[in-house]
Amino acid sequence: MSVEKTIKNQITQLACKLVNTAQNGLQKINLRQSMSWLWAHRWKVVLLVILVYAANAAYNYFFPANTKKGGPQLVTTFVIEKQAIPIILEASGTIASANIVDIRPQTTNLVSKIHIKEGQTVKAGELLFTLDDRASQANYEKAKAQADDALRQYERAKELFAKKFLSQAALDTSKTNWQTAIANAKAAEVALSYDRIRSPITGRAGVINVYPGSLVQAGTNVTTATTASGTTTTSALVTITQMDPINVQFTVPEKELPLIMGERQGQDDLSVSISLPGSKDSVQGKVYVIDNQVDPAIGAVRVKAQLPNPKGQLIPGQFVSVKLTAKTMSDALVIPTQAVVINQKGTFLYVVNAENKVDLKPIKVLYQYQGQTAVSGVNENDKIVVEGKQNLRPGGTIRETKKAAE
Repeated sequence: MSVEKTIKNQITQLACKLVNTAQNGLQKINLRQSMSWLWAHRWKVVLLVILVYAANAAYNYFFPANTKKGGPQLVTTFVIEKQAIPIILEASGTIASANIVDIRPQTTNLVSKIHIKEGQTVKAGELLFTLDDRASQANYEKAKAQADDALRQYERAKELFAKKFLSQAALDTSKTNWQTAIANAKAAEVALSYDRIRSPITGRAGVINVYPGSLVQAGTNVTTATTASGTTTTSALVTITQMDPINVQFTVPEKELPLIMGERQGQDDLSVSISLPGSKDSVQGKVYVIDNQVDPAIGAVRVKAQLPNPKGQLIPGQFVSVKLTAKTMSDALVIPTQAVVINQKGTFLYVVNAENKVDLKPIKVLYQYQGQTAVSGVNENDKIVVEGKQNLRPGGTIRETKKAAE
């Protein structure tokens, strides 16, 4: 308290000295001169008033009434308990399909019919396009008829061979002809199947790049239209994108890699939670792959997780916020982050003893997330100060107003 009194006395003496100086100056001159002097020094007078007011406000701020009177400080406290706290890594991720297929023709032909609509969900094996199959159908029927005839010739040759009317060489030739005809029929059947283009996966169809009557060619490009300006080509008839389940790709800093790798080896796959910007809804998933090398350009490793997407609300290319639960600290001493006191000497907590006095105890911060801090250096059931610590000093007495919400 002696320091406070000294400061207050110095402020009072300074104000009195300034006032006395002004009074002495005014006593030596008449009223008209006094008014002239005040006008000439009006800014000094205003500055004097501001200084006195500011000094008084500063004194009351740094030495509040309850401190000056030696009364207990009003504070909010929190009782430390052990609890599990997840260690969560945050990252920005991109939604990506687990399987994308560009549908391209395997033969040169005209599009006869389109069986799907843009944006439609298709199943694996579902018919997408039918090409003009008249020539392929005729070739197949011809090859099948030749195979049937070759079979009859072979059966006849076996009968003649049994009666000694045909040589072994002639029988072998007949058999070879039959087998060749069978192979030709199968090849014709495969060629016919190329005119019926089916989806290899279940997913959502994208933009359809052809129309009935469009000429499609085996290769990388599809001819969709021919105009005066030229021929328009695209890379695929349509693209089928798997939507459920769907993936999210993100990166984890190299320094965090031992943490997530060690945890993954000890239990099931790591959990992730993703949310779209501006949305409160989240989707839970599991990490299924961690890349086997660090990208030296960014000092991070790529990670992929799989998410359920039955309603199709997640679309490839979307940016999302990712929270990866890397580890769970069991029996951690968790406190509100606002209770932590940081100064030049380190990190501390005000711990309340049995006499309702506070001790400034050094601690070590282990982890912080969303207003919660895991620490060491204190004990379970210790009572700490959360609010009101700005007026506290070690050894000071406190009075609780309420307990902080856990």
